[in-house]
Amino acid sequence: MNKSEQGSVKLPDALNQYHRARQRRILLISAIVLAGIFAFFIDLMVGPAGLGFQETLNAFLGTGDVSRRTEVIIWQVRVPTSLMAVLVGAALALAGTEMQTLLSNPLAEPFTLGISSCAALGAAVAIVLGVSLPFVPVSWTISANAFLFAALSLVAVNLLAGLRGVNRQVLILFGIALGFTAGALLSLLQFIASADALQQLVFWSMGSLARADKNNVLILAVVVMLCVPFSFAASWRFTILHLGEERAKSLGVNLKRLRLMSLLRISLLSATAVAFVGIVGFVGLVGPHIARMLVGDDHRYLLPASMSVGAVVMLLASVTSKMLVPGTLLPIGIVTALVGLPVFFMLILRQSGAGR
Repeated sequence: MNKSEQGSVKLPDALNQYHRARQRRILLISAIVLAGIFAFFIDLMVGPAGLGFQETLNAFLGTGDVSRRTEVIIWQVRVPTSLMAVLVGAALALAGTEMQTLLSNPLAEPFTLGISSCAALGAAVAIVLGVSLPFVPVSWTISANAFLFAALSLVAVNLLAGLRGVNRQVLILFGIALGFTAGALLSLLQFIASADALQQLVFWSMGSLARADKNNVLILAVVVMLCVPFSFAASWRFTILHLGEERAKSLGVNLKRLRLMSLLRISLLSATAVAFVGIVGFVGLVGPHIARMLVGDDHRYLLPASMSVGAVVMLLASVTSKMLVPGTLLPIGIVTALVGLPVFFMLILRQSGAGR
């Protein structure tokens, strides 16, 4: 058999392998989505009211004989909370995937560049000092301040990223410095805060889905829907960037534009999520890594897989927060930290082992 015949035999084999890998990835993403639907329904069932499967299903679908009390619990309390868990998980996981690829750092997450510290500082300014944007309703002051400060932190990072000669190491160092600065100012506000303000600030910083309602769910849904098409459109650029900056440049990827647009999406997704639920750590770190283990580094599949995994993680954390201590709703940030810390240490050990 000559070389041309060998090549003609290998080509169909390569195509078959590609199609099998593609089908496998699509099936895995579909399985994650189904797991998310199941977790969503479990989250609707679990809670102090102790609703049964059939009762929850009837109330959600609007079928059967369901009491007014059950309808109120499902549609006014649990559905907004569960939807917020889905949206926050998807938003942070999407932002985390872009951040990890952008910085070529598997330990990066949306809060790497100081977003969480700046958001907490904004919330502290509203809670402790009572200072917020004019014409903002009182019920929205904390969320508005948290969003503003988080967005301003990433505006600063975006401006830095646009300067000539700035690389990803400089961005990381700037984010660390920004986080330490915001943390120092936050400590100062905590020192002068009253007991009630300090308690409110500590509870906000732990993260909670209890503040979810139809208005902030709608706002976050709009933000996610605005960002997702642009992220998916850039998926092939992210896949190339994962192979290295030099190769990406040689293939025509405009790294400066890609970095700026990606940081803009990360800013919007992270700042909006933090504004409504407080600081929820590790979802943006764990979600992308689980998705990467399942579907690989091709961002056409990694991005939707990461969003799906992030939503499932947040839903399971919501269920756990209601079941871990009977009769008590734990802050969601505590639960995600308990889940995320072991994964974080595992990633550190894997990185140190790979570096030997």
